[in-house]
Amino acid sequence: MLIKEMNMEQVEARLAEIREELKAEGADLDALSNEADELNERKSEIAKNAEKRDAVIKKVVQLGGSPAAPAEKSAEEVRNSKEYISAFETYIRTGDASECRSLLTDNASGGTVPVPAFVEEIVKTAWENDKIAGKVRRTYLKGNVKQGFEISGSDAATHTEGGAAVSEGTIVDGIVEMVPQDIMKWVSISRETYNLRGEEFLRYIYEHLTKKIVKAAVKSLITKIDACTTVATTTQVNVGVVTSTTVGIGLVAQAMAELSDQADNPVVMMNKSTWGALKDAQANNKYGYDPFEGLEVCFCNDIAAFSAATTGDVYMIVGDMEEGAQFNLPNGDDVHFIFDEVTSASAGMIRIYGDQMVGIGVVAPKAFTKVVK
Repeated sequence: MLIKEMNMEQVEARLAEIREELKAEGADLDALSNEADELNERKSEIAKNAEKRDAVIKKVVQLGGSPAAPAEKSAEEVRNSKEYISAFETYIRTGDASECRSLLTDNASGGTVPVPAFVEEIVKTAWENDKIAGKVRRTYLKGNVKQGFEISGSDAATHTEGGAAVSEGTIVDGIVEMVPQDIMKWVSISRETYNLRGEEFLRYIYEHLTKKIVKAAVKSLITKIDACTTVATTTQVNVGVVTSTTVGIGLVAQAMAELSDQADNPVVMMNKSTWGALKDAQANNKYGYDPFEGLEVCFCNDIAAFSAATTGDVYMIVGDMEEGAQFNLPNGDDVHFIFDEVTSASAGMIRIYGDQMVGIGVVAPKAFTKVVK
């Protein structure tokens, strides 16, 4: 959003962000300083416009008229206002959405209670910034989602003029069903933290718990890839498999050779320990060859390290996350919270449970290759 389009609350929010950004090592002080100057100018402009409006209203009243009703705020302005953020905090703590609904210009009688924009951004950022989750296609479809895939099919044929009719093609389809599962994480916080209010409190709980939920979704996806076999069924896609009891310099290349033509943007997923073993193999043999084939490496410690893997364990996955995997969030980006003030009361702690419904699927044949020991 352009600074000249911001309202007072948005200006104040951005100035608060700048104050935090200035603390970071390597911050662009000149750029932040210039932006702060522009924001303060906008702040002064808004204040002057408000003074002019008040003066006009005063004149109208003195002349026997009545002041014009204030312009109705848009739904976007409402959900980003301090009043709505405070009401949303109450809703998160108690489940009572009446105060939120009374402030909304639409959706006042039912439906989903919209989250403040900064909350929505926290959740989206948690999914997008995760090295693996950020590469997976996300959808927001209600209920169970069925994703079709082709198990086998015949190729197209070339027909010559006057020649025999082309035979009918054959195709065998399968369907992956993504059933939403409730991914939950809980933490204990002190009463002092629980007594935070407004945006500060919402940022704390969303930032802490959403990242944990995303990590759990990635772990579940890894488990589903591991469960796929080399032969597709009507309910499960197939994956390639490379078996190696040694960390060879050509492992990634072998795994890539098992991928389908549609897996255009593969990455390598592995434990950091396995990455170190591959780099050791490269250095010890004085290879100039890149063992990762120039692919991005996404670290995931939910994948067994080569050194700890036993026979049959997966210690590396190569594949195209966008082509081969899908996260479906039927309830959108919202996270549901439950507050337990009883269980740990004697220790002065409060438990916060956060959960999000996520359907997880491996949806494309041979989009992944498992490297197993």
